[in-house]
Amino acid sequence: MAGAHALGHDQITTLYRHHHAWLCGWLHARVRSRQDADEIAQDTFVRIIEKRDALYMDEAKALLTTIAKGLLIDHFRRAALARAYVAALEAMPPAHAPSPEAQALVLETLVAVDRLLRRLPAKVREVFLMAQLDGLAYADIAAQRGISIRTVQHYMTQAWRLCYDAA
Repeated sequence: MAGAHALGHDQITTLYRHHHAWLCGWLHARVRSRQDADEIAQDTFVRIIEKRDALYMDEAKALLTTIAKGLLIDHFRRAALARAYVAALEAMPPAHAPSPEAQALVLETLVAVDRLLRRLPAKVREVFLMAQLDGLAYADIAAQRGISIRTVQHYMTQAWRLCYDAA
């Protein structure tokens, strides 16, 4: 690969010095929070440090943008989950509200479950959620989705396999 090489400490330092401020500005324009932008920028460089694969240094902004976009998606997904969880907590009687520590653990678990479910194809994920959250029988899911019961079983097997592998 001409022009591409594994990144060493000096190259990562150079990449950081030349592009960190630009990346923070680019992210800030999207998240409207300096703190979140700084955090996502740091996570972007951490991903590069962890990977250290052969990279084209002259396309650094494209690489940083690609990594940062993935992290932005995660950021917005976590924020949406947090808003939904807070709304659920607000609907709960105050006497039944969990402690702040329990709330943090639940939110962390929700994010982990969401990340896991996002690894499934959309159709599989929808069928799995219909069975698990809505409590629908396979025959009802099949009828609603316009698929066979055998396909529902296949989708559920895929989803459970992912869950067991994650455990």
